Amino acid sequence: MYPIIILLTNKISHLCGEKIPAMKRLLILLFSMPLFVMAQNKPLVIEGVAPNLYLVHTVAPKENYYSIGRIYNVSPKEVAPFNNLVLENGLSLGQTLKIPLSAANFAQIGNAAADEAFIPVYHMVDGKEGLYRISVNYNKVPVETIKHWNSLKGDVVSNGTKLVVGYLKVKKELSPLAGMASTRPADNPVKAVEESTKTIAAKQVEQKPATTEPLPPVKNAAKEKPIVAEKTKKEPEVETALKEPEPVKKISTPVKAKTFNGGVFRSDYEKQIHDKDIAGEKGEAAIFKSTSGWEDGKYYCLHNSSTPGTIVKITNNSTGKSVYAKVLDVIPDIKQNTGLLIRVSNAAAEELGAGDTKFDCTLSYSK
Repeated sequence: MYPIIILLTNKISHLCGEKIPAMKRLLILLFSMPLFVMAQNKPLVIEGVAPNLYLVHTVAPKENYYSIGRIYNVSPKEVAPFNNLVLENGLSLGQTLKIPLSAANFAQIGNAAADEAFIPVYHMVDGKEGLYRISVNYNKVPVETIKHWNSLKGDVVSNGTKLVVGYLKVKKELSPLAGMASTRPADNPVKAVEESTKTIAAKQVEQKPATTEPLPPVKNAAKEKPIVAEKTKKEPEVETALKEPEPVKKISTPVKAKTFNGGVFRSDYEKQIHDKDIAGEKGEAAIFKSTSGWEDGKYYCLHNSSTPGTIVKITNNSTGKSVYAKVLDVIPDIKQNTGLLIRVSNAAAEELGAGDTKFDCTLSYSK
C-alpha cells in the first residue's frame, strides 16, 4: 500500500515538473492510512484444506513476526516455517504471509473465554461446491453446524456465497481484530446436543436401581430407606418395560423394508424437469452411509455432472426400482471412486433393492 502511494507522489512530481514537499507527502500518507486499516480489517477468508488451513496477511509498516503473532494469536515460531522463511531475517513492507490456523487459534466448537474474542472466518463458495464438500475440507465440521452459523435453511449454496466455517480465536487485549468479534456463539448446536445428553443422562439415573446411586448424606439416610424399598418393589415393572423394546427395535428393523415410493423428493423432481431438457446417464453406483432417509424418505447422492440441489431419478437396472435423490456434492476424487457414476445413501440403495453392493443404474435429471 505505502510503496504504491510513494510511487504515485513521485509520478505526480514528475508530471508537474516539481517535487512534492515532504510535508505534503506526509499528509498523503496520513489520509491513506484509514484505507490501509480498512484493508487489514476486511472479512477473514480462509485458504487451504485441512489440516493446512491458513489466512493471508499483508505486512504493514512497523509490523514484525511478533506483532503479527499477537494479531492472530499465533507464535512467530510457527509463522516463519509455515512460510518457509527464517525468523531472524525479518519482514518487508507489503510482503504477504500465510497465517496458520491450528487448535490454538481456530475454533469450530465451544465459546470464547472471558479474555478471548471469536472472529468469523469465511469460505467463498466456488463453482459446484456443496455443503458436504465444504464440510470435508474444513475438518469435517457438521453440515448442520455450517447451516446454523449462516442461517441456511436449504442444502444449496450459490457460487460466490460467503460462508462462516469457523472462528479465529484471539486475545481481546492484544489483537486489533477483536472489534470484529461475532456476537453469535460458536457452539449453539453443540450446546443443544450437550443439553439433550444431560437430559438423557438424568433420565437414565432415575431408572437405575437404588443400589447404584451415590450414597446420600448420613442425615438423610433414614429418609431414603423407604424410597429404596419402594424402588426395589417396582424393579420388576421397570424390567418388564425394558424387556419390551422388541416392538421398538423392530421399528428400526422394518425401516429397511419400508418404502416411500421413491422418496419425498419425487414431486421436486417433477417440477425441475417441467419444460426442461432431461439428461440421461448409465453407469455404476456405489453407496455411502447416512442416517437420513430411513424414517423420512429423504434420499441423497453425490454426482459430478449435476449441481448441488438437483433431484436425480436413479433406477436400479437389475430390479427396475427407482428413487429420487437430492445431490449434495460431487463425488470425492479418490481411488475408490474411480469409474463411479454416482454414490447414493444407504437408505436409497435399500429401497432400490441394491443392499450394500455396487449396482448398475440409469440416471435422469434436468439440465
